Amino acid sequence: MRKSLLLRSPARRRALQRLSALSAASLLPLRAGEAFGSTASTLNALPRVALVVGNSRYKEASLKNPANDAAAIGDNLKKMGFSVISQLDTGKAAMENAIRSYSEQLARSKGVGLFYFAGHGLQVSWRNFLVPVDAVLDRVEDIPAQTVDLAALLGGIGKAGNPMNIVILDACRDNPFGGTLKSGKGLSQMDAPIGTLLAYATAPGNVASDGSGANGLYTENLLREIHTPEAKIEDIFKRVRLSVRRASQGQQIPWESTSLEEDFYFLPPASVKKLSEEELERQFAEEAAVWEKAQQGSQVAVVEDYIRRYPSGRFSELAQVRLDRMLAKQGEKKVSLVNTAANPFTKGTGVIDLDYRVGDRYVFRTLDLLTNVEGRRLINTVSEVTEDKVIYNNGALVTDLLGNVIKRPDGASFGPSQMFISEYHLGKKWSTRYAIHFAKGGQDTVELDLKVVARETITVPAGTFDCFCIEGNGWVLGIGQQTDWKFWLAPDKVNRAVAMETWWRKGSRIVRSDRQELVAYTRAG
Repeated sequence: MRKSLLLRSPARRRALQRLSALSAASLLPLRAGEAFGSTASTLNALPRVALVVGNSRYKEASLKNPANDAAAIGDNLKKMGFSVISQLDTGKAAMENAIRSYSEQLARSKGVGLFYFAGHGLQVSWRNFLVPVDAVLDRVEDIPAQTVDLAALLGGIGKAGNPMNIVILDACRDNPFGGTLKSGKGLSQMDAPIGTLLAYATAPGNVASDGSGANGLYTENLLREIHTPEAKIEDIFKRVRLSVRRASQGQQIPWESTSLEEDFYFLPPASVKKLSEEELERQFAEEAAVWEKAQQGSQVAVVEDYIRRYPSGRFSELAQVRLDRMLAKQGEKKVSLVNTAANPFTKGTGVIDLDYRVGDRYVFRTLDLLTNVEGRRLINTVSEVTEDKVIYNNGALVTDLLGNVIKRPDGASFGPSQMFISEYHLGKKWSTRYAIHFAKGGQDTVELDLKVVARETITVPAGTFDCFCIEGNGWVLGIGQQTDWKFWLAPDKVNRAVAMETWWRKGSRIVRSDRQELVAYTRAG
């Protein structure tokens, strides 16, 4: 063993500070799934206020469905206990007055707010604008004076000081205005402000369908899903996304950014009871059986069934990747999120590169954070790539295409895991549960909640990387140890973790803590 050159580094200091905080903390025995608000939420007892705007009758480029969409959304929200301000075919002055009144109601009630807009929307220089019906837009210079700036709207709502806001934008039609007006396609990506769920009818940089029926494609599916009893709001939008994607053959895929920390239900359960260990295990066994069927089957419908039943399940991210690959084989031309580092309103989205090549080589070094000792170096060279696996060092290490371990060099094998997923953006949350079967017998079960908490620049021996920072916490169930994870990924540069820190503790005592970081990475070919 040799002392690490990292011992005096900023990363080392941060790790020791975290260890100190963990040791001093009052450590409550939470099960995974409880860390990010799966228990009963106080939000559902608060007043509900909504502003619903639908603009169809534009002076230029009228639309068929937005007014219908807004009217239907407003009627349904009233039935769910919302006090609704409704504005149909609204000019700028009336729209701004309604926004002001809505913000004042939120400030007084300190309740849950919902803003819905259907109509034309534009992006210019990464700023998003909602278009009133009386706008006449011939030049880019006309836009600020004649439209509503979404960033300003969100800032105004934020001053109300209420705990939660839902912002739904069915406004991603293509720019229909003539003259010399040039704008980007659809709406630009934005990160949700604190306590906000921001939902787009389609992925940033793409356009949405106005629909051929009484409602637009997005709102039609949203109207159906919000009536699902006891459905968490994030699950509702995930189901809407799947339905719209399938109906549009991948040409419209809704997108959300969220910073919510508590669960909200349009139709909340009458009561929420804490499940026993036996009930939790039974529920997981049922989910695992559905996933096993989806994983082994060749029918898209079976994978869809899993996603609809468990949109935030322990295998839902794996299911999305499987669905993507199956639909691509069937000829789906899925639209992609338009993502750029130049956009000042977002930390962006990172999509993992699944293109591994034989000969790709990764070198990592490990550090024991408790003893300050650097351990052995890990050299992983890709020796084979199959449809769903990456095989290193002639089979000593096997992962899936996302980087989740299937087999370790010590012979341990892993059940399906979604520690690593395909797409990362600020606020994204997910969970995983997987079994580890040891070569000499016995097994452990690991259960974790994970969340993208920041975008950070970190330096490791392999270089400096602009990374998404992910934190996770949970349990090793068999031995009753709590575990915390922190890792950094730079999906646009390398398809393995740049650095990873792990802590295991028994009560308040840290029993093990490691750091692994990338020393070198070479791409074959």
